[in-house]
Amino acid sequence: MNLFATALPLLLTAGATFAAEATDAGTTHRYVVERTFPKGALDGLDAAAKSKVNQTNAGFGVHWVTSYANADKTKTFCIYEGPNEQAIRNAASANKIPVDSITEVPVTLDPK
Repeated sequence: MNLFATALPLLLTAGATFAAEATDAGTTHRYVVERTFPKGALDGLDAAAKSKVNQTNAGFGVHWVTSYANADKTKTFCIYEGPNEQAIRNAASANKIPVDSITEVPVTLDPK
């Protein structure tokens, strides 16, 4: 077994421990939110619409970091920060934005 295979479980465990400590300290959590939209639904997403989403999110303690979309803009993968998954769901509901899944991503694996 090579060194990487031996070290990886230790690194992941250390990251999970750090994430648990950060959670206990009351810090903001990071999530990936997957969404499905009808074709063309994102075509009118302008600065005013984004601002309205951000204002609504703020009422739930949620921050939209960035989003990635597939080529036909029917699937998005969004990075959000917030106090918990329910706050992310509540903000999405208030914004009338669909949610397929939410995954907390407390561990960052940097390629460098």
